[in-house]
Amino acid sequence: MKSGHRQTCTLIAVIVMLLFIASTVAGTRAVVAGRDQDKPPSIVDIPILNYHKVDTIHHSLSVLPENFEKQMAYLNDNGFHTITPDQLMAYLKFGKPLPEKPVMITFDDGYLDNYANAFPSMKKYGFTGTIFLVTAKIGQDQRFMNWDQVREMQQAGFVFGSHTANHTALTKVDAAQAEAELVGSRDEMERQLGQKPRYFAYPTGTYNLQIEQAVRQAGYRAAFTVRYGQVGPDSDLYALERIPIFQSENTFRSFFIRLNGATLLERLGMIRN
Repeated sequence: MKSGHRQTCTLIAVIVMLLFIASTVAGTRAVVAGRDQDKPPSIVDIPILNYHKVDTIHHSLSVLPENFEKQMAYLNDNGFHTITPDQLMAYLKFGKPLPEKPVMITFDDGYLDNYANAFPSMKKYGFTGTIFLVTAKIGQDQRFMNWDQVREMQQAGFVFGSHTANHTALTKVDAAQAEAELVGSRDEMERQLGQKPRYFAYPTGTYNLQIEQAVRQAGYRAAFTVRYGQVGPDSDLYALERIPIFQSENTFRSFFIRLNGATLLERLGMIRN
């Protein structure tokens, strides 16, 4: 009981400290975030941000465009550089150097607002991102992008991966259905974009060892979860951590805490080192 109480008190102290820092520095350029300064660049952990919608609807998964712009400005002002999944893999597997303060920006599903709202803001700062598509929705549902918009973003340096054909939670279906979702989305993306997708994100974030193996067998090089944390040399390539970003009462403060908190919580052993 005493050990549990101490851990709870430590967590509360961390949260209070982060809240204080966030309230003090929000909107300034003076913050250095996303890197453990005691680590040499060769073993830096990588924050991978996970968005869904960038729109004005009232939903926790939909970040307001003005809040998204503020977050992108923060990353730019604090010296972050966006990287691609290929760069991430070259670093994790072969130790190939990354730019200073690397960050990967990802979106799940392929909503139209990713093109209409997020894309212009990111282009303004020279950022690129990775979008995991629900392929049966692309060009078929007005809430989602069409393939011409996807190709335009691809030409601008964005990377597209699979999020299955129908946003199916793969742990809820049999092996044949899971394979059909993985292969069907892969093949449709190859038809539309001229190459097979190399990366995958689990719908609803659910996966297990059997699903990891199915993703590997379908030809994907890595897969992303919604498990909070940063990616490092010890990460499972088929269960890569991300930092989910939500709309909240104070969205920038929440963004700041989630981005910067991973490093501190890892130091304290509260999430994966």
